[in-house]
Amino acid sequence: MNLDKLHEKLIAAARLEKPGDQVPYAFEKRMVALLASVRPLDPVTFWNRAMWHGAVACAAIALLVNVWSFFPANTQTRTADLSQDLDKAVFAMVNQENDSW
Repeated sequence: MNLDKLHEKLIAAARLEKPGDQVPYAFEKRMVALLASVRPLDPVTFWNRAMWHGAVACAAIALLVNVWSFFPANTQTRTADLSQDLDKAVFAMVNQENDSW
């Protein structure tokens, strides 16, 4: 069966048939009821939805980072006392200036 010929025949038959002047029963009432049920778009709703999605994403990221922080990447290189590492990092520039004198 050739679908293109069938399509052309159906379109030609539809063009020969004149559209009716009759409106379906209670068409106006259904359309007015449908239009009345549609609410106008509220921009605050879109902002509210976007903010909640952002809050959920931030909470998920914070939770993942929190869980990730409990598992050290390499336990062999970690020192027991982080205060010494902090002192070295903070006073590194001061120690370099004192060494050059």
